[in-house]
Amino acid sequence: MVMLLRKHPAISFIAVLVIALLVWGFWPQPVQVETVAAWRAPMSVSLEGEGRTRVIDRFVIAAPVDGVACRQQLKVGDAVEQGQELLGITPLQSEVLDPRSRARAEAGVAAATSALRAAEEQAQAAAAQAALAAAELERLRPLMERALISRDSFDKASAQARTSAASRRSADFSVDVARFELEAARTLLQRSDGGATAAERLPILAPISGEVLKVTRECEGPVRTGEVLLEIGDTSALEIEVDVLSADAVRIKPGMKVLFERWGGEQPLEGVVRRIEPVGFTKTSALGVEEQRVLVISDFVSPREQWQRLGDGYRVEARFVLWQQDDVLQVPAGALFRDGEGWAVFVAEDGRARRRVVELGQRTGLSAQILAGLEAGDQIIDHPDDEVGDGSSVEVRLSR
Repeated sequence: MVMLLRKHPAISFIAVLVIALLVWGFWPQPVQVETVAAWRAPMSVSLEGEGRTRVIDRFVIAAPVDGVACRQQLKVGDAVEQGQELLGITPLQSEVLDPRSRARAEAGVAAATSALRAAEEQAQAAAAQAALAAAELERLRPLMERALISRDSFDKASAQARTSAASRRSADFSVDVARFELEAARTLLQRSDGGATAAERLPILAPISGEVLKVTRECEGPVRTGEVLLEIGDTSALEIEVDVLSADAVRIKPGMKVLFERWGGEQPLEGVVRRIEPVGFTKTSALGVEEQRVLVISDFVSPREQWQRLGDGYRVEARFVLWQQDDVLQVPAGALFRDGEGWAVFVAEDGRARRRVVELGQRTGLSAQILAGLEAGDQIIDHPDDEVGDGSSVEVRLSR
């Protein structure tokens, strides 16, 4: 064999090269990894939601009576002062009578006229009867004083006089009733000429100083009691309503800090949670899933000069700050992996991967707080694959 190798050195070289290549191919190679240094920086845990602004005190102006509303001159965005006349309501005009209704109305006038005449005749008869009874009583009074007639006869005459007087007063009242009924019948017969007097016009006044938010009715026309005419409110007093999942609403507390972003300005606006409504509602998501959501009401903390361009119903992105600290040891969330019931990371030390069990605190979508197990500056292997194990040889491909 040795003689063969000496006679054919090329074969010897090829054999040695093949063996070397086999050894090199099966020799364990370091795993290429990316590392990130654990860092200290401010950290906050937040909850995001979409909301909109709304006026705190919105006043709906409705018609207090039936009538005809004048043409609305106000437009959305017009400023109004408290006590300013917004519009007026005049009484409804009388309806036009058709021939049949007019004939019935004329017959009603004739009947009311006859009833008035009958009542007047009855009143005259009652007056005559009362006068006769009064004269009879005066004639019997001297006779009663001289005891020429019985006490019973005098009492009967006195009662008859009082009864006759009451009948006369009743007849007079009947005349008044008949006269009023005749007047009502004549009024029904007449056709109104439209125009209500200025004294009959009911002005509608602004309850507060603010701006017109909505005009429901612009043209002149009849309105019913309670019909909405317009809405006004003070846009300088805005609040923000954000609907969040009910499971997230229980994590939000009154007084919690809120940041409003992507509202149109350059800088986020600050706010504070005022109220979490105790009643939820069902809302269908964009994927067609029904969700139970809750409204969270917040107030602006930033100066009004920063958000004065916002109005009623403007869209904002709200970020509720659930937790926040200024100096927190952090690692990427992708570097964590399960280790039994806890969590661990791989640290690159002297070309080897070392497993470190860590204690986690708060977590965000990108990073996690480390309470114990690491120090700032430790090189953490980010997104370790299955080839990385405790003690594995590693080669840092990229370090951040």
